[in-house]
Amino acid sequence: MHNASASTNAVTPLQPPARMAQDAIALNRKTNKPIRELLRFYGLRTSLIRLKVIDALLVAAWDGRAIGVHGVLAYLESSAAEWSFISVREVLKRLCDVGVIHYQADRSYSFTAGACEILMQNPG
Repeated sequence: MHNASASTNAVTPLQPPARMAQDAIALNRKTNKPIRELLRFYGLRTSLIRLKVIDALLVAAWDGRAIGVHGVLAYLESSAAEWSFISVREVLKRLCDVGVIHYQADRSYSFTAGACEILMQNPG
């Protein structure tokens, strides 16, 4: 489970340290292993909507884009998923509550430094 006192609250944009790490994570997205490890670390159960929401945040981070709840919802709709605005917003709120992501002043979300470290530890 996540230890709040041991993590930092700094907002860190997810920047790939090397092209190889980015490629490894992209290939591993099929199994969602890094996302599952992230959820487990923060004491969250794995659910399809959480996997998809975090995947949308990862894609936006790799592209260097800020993404808000409407952007996440659009990403999910493009993958033929039928989730409501409220469901997506609640998942984002829960991820914020446990320290996986931060809500920014511009209404976008970004990964915390701790979440970035976990996603980058074992990308492949």
